[in-house]
Amino acid sequence: MNRIKKLFDWIERFVFCFISLSLGLISLTMIVVALWNIWISIHQKDLILIKALLDAIGLIVIGMAVFDVSKFLLEEEVFHDTGKKSPKHQRETLLKFLIIIAIAVSLESLVFIFDAGKKDISSLIYPTFLLIAAVFVVVGLGIYQKLTRDERSV
Repeated sequence: MNRIKKLFDWIERFVFCFISLSLGLISLTMIVVALWNIWISIHQKDLILIKALLDAIGLIVIGMAVFDVSKFLLEEEVFHDTGKKSPKHQRETLLKFLIIIAIAVSLESLVFIFDAGKKDISSLIYPTFLLIAAVFVVVGLGIYQKLTRDERSV
């Protein structure tokens, strides 16, 4: 029975490692594509540099968030002991993950707001809702930390 558990633990770590490395590679590819598009925009006169820069910001922000999730998975699921985690460690893990999401959504919504503001003012509604959602995530994190404050000392 113990051998089977060890085998499943090894398979689980291998799968998480593969997923994490795949996400890391995808995120780095997104960043390289963003920088390549800027390079192309600088050297070709028919492309607009500002558009390429805004698109690059969006790709780099998403790439950064995906890379952070990749690093998070690698640290939490591959390198750390997969034994029973304490409630404190689980709360810290959840907070870290939600903070990554909140930062990515906030930055992406700001990029969308700048992009929509230059095109059509009526299209600002969707990025604004995305920014409001990011604010709700941060407020929710604050409430969660306040409600679990007494348990964190455990």
